[in-house]
Amino acid sequence: MQLQYRAAAAAAFFTQFFYGMIIVMVYHAFYASSTAVQPMSLQQAVTYTWLGQVTFRLLPWNSDREVLALVRSGNLAYELCRPLDVYLIWYCRLVSIRVVPAMLSGIPLFSIALLLPGSFGATLPVSAAAGAAWAISILLAVLLSCALSNLATVTTLWTIAGDGMQWVFPGVMLVLSGSIVPLAFFPDGLQRLLRLLPFSGLVDTPFRFYLGTIQPHEIFSLGLLQLAWTAVFVLIGSRLLAAGMKRVVIQGG
Repeated sequence: MQLQYRAAAAAAFFTQFFYGMIIVMVYHAFYASSTAVQPMSLQQAVTYTWLGQVTFRLLPWNSDREVLALVRSGNLAYELCRPLDVYLIWYCRLVSIRVVPAMLSGIPLFSIALLLPGSFGATLPVSAAAGAAWAISILLAVLLSCALSNLATVTTLWTIAGDGMQWVFPGVMLVLSGSIVPLAFFPDGLQRLLRLLPFSGLVDTPFRFYLGTIQPHEIFSLGLLQLAWTAVFVLIGSRLLAAGMKRVVIQGG
């Protein structure tokens, strides 16, 4: 189903490329005007930016609109008739919503970013091991992202419209994950706290593997942290869904 939205993927490609170029130019201006020692080199910051644009659609910045519509319209009753686990269905839908559009727009975008001249383009991973660690970490980030999105979706069983959660949650996630400003630019004490929270596993952790600022062997400890947070949110989401289904009111009858 997701492969049918090719026009949307093309639109996402141009949007992310344009937005990425703006951020890259901001970094160029920032580094040119500052004499202080920065926690990342300009090339690392630029590569971080392009990685962020490529993987943006993997982040839990939205929920499954079709599921939200089911809750609002009362057609959720059809989900209850299926002899399948509702939480698992919603989770698998989110995986496809995250992965397929990201691949359709992200692969050509990163290919072009690698070809951009000088410090305006991205670089390859610092080593094959770093690239492998990044691939594993980004896969775990997808699982964590879908667990977070599903939790936000489940809350609509109580809020009906769910608009508040859909606006507040993405804003918090984008800031605390390092998607807008890399966590390396945050104060040291705050960095240590943010890197223990689940949001860092969405962006900061995978990107640091790619850039080589953390060693590939740390994938075991940091990957375990990503899995642990995923398990926590899956457990909370499934329990909330089970509780909500016991008292769900189908609108319209």
